[in-house]
Amino acid sequence: MAPRKKTDEKPAAKSSPNEQVDLILNYLRKENRPYSAGDVSANLHNKVTKAAAAKILKDLHERNEVEGRAAGKQIVYHAIQNPEDSCTPEQLVQLDTTIADLRTQTTNLIATAKTLRSTLSSLNSTLSTADLVANVQALEVEKADLLGRLESLKAGKAKKVTKRERDEVERQWKNWGAVARKRQKISGSVWGVIEDVVQEKDKRAELREELGLDE
Repeated sequence: MAPRKKTDEKPAAKSSPNEQVDLILNYLRKENRPYSAGDVSANLHNKVTKAAAAKILKDLHERNEVEGRAAGKQIVYHAIQNPEDSCTPEQLVQLDTTIADLRTQTTNLIATAKTLRSTLSSLNSTLSTADLVANVQALEVEKADLLGRLESLKAGKAKKVTKRERDEVERQWKNWGAVARKRQKISGSVWGVIEDVVQEKDKRAELREELGLDE
């Protein structure tokens, strides 16, 4: 039979009864919720056995160091609340004020985030730098073309309008002006009849818009 290898590992030292009591008390105070003896033992990773935990919790309860109550077929224990840890009415008011302030800040931050998202969306929808450069170049070309045409006009290279052409334009202007006045007179007469027939103001306005009389 091969000899056993020696190991430097030492078995974990067992906690003393007082250390186990302190361990359980500190755990209950830290968690601040009810536990059974089995839960305490398991949550402490069996540093205290279930049987020892049950005995310690029972003793602590009898000494009024922890509270205990029946929960089905088992008893659960929790740390005794210290009245000094309770909030005073003034502290509760202060907490309510703080909560209200935080809610207001949250609302403002949400609104700010919404505005920033909208701004970002607008920026993303605008022209890119490349598009802006292309537009500027196109405008420069258009500007050069207009300047060239202006120089031609200044140099007298533009086609001159003859007196006959001017007279013809004037004649057509007068002719169409007379036609427009006649149509305006006719439409005014027709509208007068419509106003007599259609009494409702809203319907008259709608009809006038459909006929395009205000254009």
